[in-house]
Amino acid sequence: MDRTGQIFGNEMPVRVIRRAEQNKEKYRRKYGDAEQFHLAAKPAPAIGERLGVQQLVMSETPAVQFDDRSIIIGNIRMGFGHYRIAMAMASAAHALGYTPYWFDLHAFSDAAPGRIIGEQNQLYSLGSRLSQAVPPFNKLVWEPLNSEGFRRLSYNSSDQKTAELMTGAYADLPKDIPFLATHVWPAQAAIHAGLTRVVNAVPDNWPMALHLAEGALHTVQTPSAALGYRALRGMNGKRPLKPMPAGSVVCTGHYVDHELVANIESDCALRLERMQHGKAKRWLLSIGGAGAQKGLFITVIRKLLPFIQKEKAALFVNVGDHLGIWQEMAAAVPEMKPHLHEHFADFYEAARFCDDAYYGDVTGIHAFSHADVFAAVYVTNLLMRVSDVLLTKPSELSFYPVPKLMLPRVGGHEAWGAIRAAEVGDGTYECRTPAEVIQLLQLMQRHDDVLAEMCANIQAAKQAGIYDGAYRAVRLTVGEKA
Repeated sequence: MDRTGQIFGNEMPVRVIRRAEQNKEKYRRKYGDAEQFHLAAKPAPAIGERLGVQQLVMSETPAVQFDDRSIIIGNIRMGFGHYRIAMAMASAAHALGYTPYWFDLHAFSDAAPGRIIGEQNQLYSLGSRLSQAVPPFNKLVWEPLNSEGFRRLSYNSSDQKTAELMTGAYADLPKDIPFLATHVWPAQAAIHAGLTRVVNAVPDNWPMALHLAEGALHTVQTPSAALGYRALRGMNGKRPLKPMPAGSVVCTGHYVDHELVANIESDCALRLERMQHGKAKRWLLSIGGAGAQKGLFITVIRKLLPFIQKEKAALFVNVGDHLGIWQEMAAAVPEMKPHLHEHFADFYEAARFCDDAYYGDVTGIHAFSHADVFAAVYVTNLLMRVSDVLLTKPSELSFYPVPKLMLPRVGGHEAWGAIRAAEVGDGTYECRTPAEVIQLLQLMQRHDDVLAEMCANIQAAKQAGIYDGAYRAVRLTVGEKA
């Protein structure tokens, strides 16, 4: 079924349809058609044992058997955000007794889906880094593209046509298998491939047509996003559009891993206990998948260093699979070397460190890096539970139940993640300048009232079900009552 010419009853102009067809043909000539291939399953690195995740990989012959407790977690590697949300869904599915199968279109690098998405990921990562290094580019190109360009319905029309080239990856999937996507492209391709139980978990709090997959059930994390998507607000400039049908978008709450949600009370109690006993305040810096904001990280490290030297603060830095960025940061701040402990390329050692840190004392600076993307992403999840404050741009981590200091956004769409955190009370407002970041960092380092209030708000939000979004998304996908 064609989903390019009409989207939720809204007719697309001929020029938009023509451009979408031309874009698809460009990719087809460059990377091939939607040729079918087979799949096999193997335990996923890092999260296979912990979350029961089976990773689907390309195979010469069909080599995987699904059952009525199987659920596909469709995703792509584009930055870390979609992987992290997919891990939250897999964790919730595992906790609910299902077997999550990891279906990463980007990882099928020998076929059209992986090649097309690989090109897009390179462009997006480059744009993210340029936006931080070149302020005019950020103001004139990146912010408008991420807040308004991706918002337009015409953008969705083009993506829908390109997604037709990705259907070959679905050949071995039963048409009625539950399919929960944490990026729109796997959801769109699943619909084109004929799957009938598709849920599209929308990541952003700012409604954008980029995230629409007509034919799927859409889940969002906040009431404001639900209304914005239902009305297709602003997706055709100032002209209103026909809305999404009733029941096609559901607010589930924040997408958070089971192990984080289940331990909110004990994690917050330990944060308060550390403050009461004057222990070192633990700060977590987690660099995004595109590797942006290196300069700001260096500034933060320099400002925290005097507190670290006095054992009043401890710092965790996870640079993911960007080891080169860590080396540049270490060279820029040589004074941290006497206090530095590096945890590289050994996920199990990093996990043991987090286990020991849960009840034990921590001082100094601890850097983490893993070439494997599963470990690179999941180490931040482990570190969140033993951290007092997470410093993060307002991306997918905006919605996690840990006290947060919000760094400047990387793309206009992220602004609403910080707004949500500030309103829930589990994070600060977005700090738009390094000076604002340092002001709040020093306030939270020297005084305990802000952190204590955030811990209280996190526990209240749990009681309200705000962090239950992953459980609800899984239940909707498998047909249970959410």
